[in-house]
Amino acid sequence: MTFLSFLISGLSLGSVYAIIALGYTMVYGIAKMLNFAHGDVIMVGAYISFFASTRWNLPPVVGVLLAVVVCTILGVVIERLAYKPLRAATSLAVLITAIGVSYFLQNAALLLWSSNPKVFTSVVGNASLKLFDGRLTISVIAIVTVVACLIIMAALTWFTGKTKMGKAMRACSEDKGAAQLMGINVNFTISVTFAIGSALAAIAGVLLCSAYPTLMPTTGSMPGIKAFTAAVLGGIGSIPGAMIGGILLGIIEIFGKGYISTQLSDAIVFSVLILTLLVKPTGLLGKQINEKV
Repeated sequence: MTFLSFLISGLSLGSVYAIIALGYTMVYGIAKMLNFAHGDVIMVGAYISFFASTRWNLPPVVGVLLAVVVCTILGVVIERLAYKPLRAATSLAVLITAIGVSYFLQNAALLLWSSNPKVFTSVVGNASLKLFDGRLTISVIAIVTVVACLIIMAALTWFTGKTKMGKAMRACSEDKGAAQLMGINVNFTISVTFAIGSALAAIAGVLLCSAYPTLMPTTGSMPGIKAFTAAVLGGIGSIPGAMIGGILLGIIEIFGKGYISTQLSDAIVFSVLILTLLVKPTGLLGKQINEKV
């Protein structure tokens, strides 16, 4: 029963990492940039949902929708103000800008909402499902998180493969110049990508804080880094890879905490990433791209 309990917890945590990693991998796959401020968008979404429920007494579903809307707008604003001017800049300049945006969001949250940890109320309550005569307990939030991850994964796969905007995103991912020559609005396509990624970050923030109910300005930092690790593990730029990487990472982290050491669990997670990249540098589902010189 302990093994099954750890496995379910790992699937739940991994599903959160997978949702966050989908935002990373979409932005990188299309815009070829690493948005390290993505983890802090998670924190903003969680705060919006928290205040919607506690101060404005809105239903949890409305709070989640409000968080999605705010984070979507925030993602577009960040892309337009911080990243669009650097479209032709070096990757180092974009990386430094992303770190700067991340610190800006953290300190803005610190000024607006203080550093005091807040107790986040689960959006689906604290109910649980008991199996095997009560020996195995599965929380409802764990079930909701896994189901939400599967639905988002399926929706994104359909969106990128079947819709006009999804095909435009794939075209921009292959060659922005050629896509623009074919009449695709590259800037708008990249903005839509950031909007989708930020909306997913809001959902992930709510699910994360529902399962681990402590909210503070640095809440999104470590989950953001681990989700980026999951995206690299699965093959950054690959939507199925982001999901597989996230779930594997969550399971490894929970089993590491349960069977080895709570202090070494993060080190174990990053060690697995290093070993995977040594064996397969492109990640589990990543493809080797040969550039012609």
